[in-house]
Amino acid sequence: MSLSWWEGLILGVVQGLTEFLPVSSSGHLVVAEGLLGFTPPGVAVEVLLHLATLLAVVLVYRTSLTRLVVGLFRRQHEAQAQVIFLVVASVPAAVIGIMFRDTIEQVFRSYIVVGLSFLVTALMLWSTRAIPPKPPKTITVGTALLIGLAQALAIVPGISRSGSTIAAALWRGVPARRAAEFSFILAIVVIAGSGLLEAKHLGELPLSPGLILAFLGALVSGVFAIRTLVWLLQARRFHHFAPYLAILGGGTLLWFGVGA
Repeated sequence: MSLSWWEGLILGVVQGLTEFLPVSSSGHLVVAEGLLGFTPPGVAVEVLLHLATLLAVVLVYRTSLTRLVVGLFRRQHEAQAQVIFLVVASVPAAVIGIMFRDTIEQVFRSYIVVGLSFLVTALMLWSTRAIPPKPPKTITVGTALLIGLAQALAIVPGISRSGSTIAAALWRGVPARRAAEFSFILAIVVIAGSGLLEAKHLGELPLSPGLILAFLGALVSGVFAIRTLVWLLQARRFHHFAPYLAILGGGTLLWFGVGA
């Protein structure tokens, strides 16, 4: 796919923002296709953009990742437990994704489902306002599994991966900063896994200014989105995305109608 410089920049920025802010990048893609006649980029471009967002997570959490790797080499219990939790949290989405992803995307790639899913995400985010003050808890196998199940829901367009996983962690008493860190490090596993499956398509891409700007746009906006979301979580403003999603969900249902 040939991208102009401005198309690449817009595509990259939108990808970076919606990948990490709790608004569902896949849901926005479906709506954009319907409203704007937007044609999704080829698989190769999508892989490139996912690599950019992967790098964004690595850059933001480089200290935590370095500590994790060093801890594993030193056989530290905390690092080993962290890896176990990440594996447990990855299993539900991996199983559902491998076995049913194509079917789910075909069945649920409906404007009505996307609109309803935006509303579900809005409710999840808004519900975090009701979490009572409680002593902070560490992540356990049970919490990791719950986060993994929340992540599996995000296969449906309109359900935000970051929104659902962070909300699940917050409801389990995990502190805001730790909830965000676990969710985004978990994203490395998800993005890297899907990227490996489609990496062969990267050879199809001719280097161009549009592609370079798409990559840089996704990288920079991804870093910005992660840092912004962490700040909002610490300021107890995670729910501020809920009104936007409620309006978007309601608007999607009204615009495309119940018969779509």
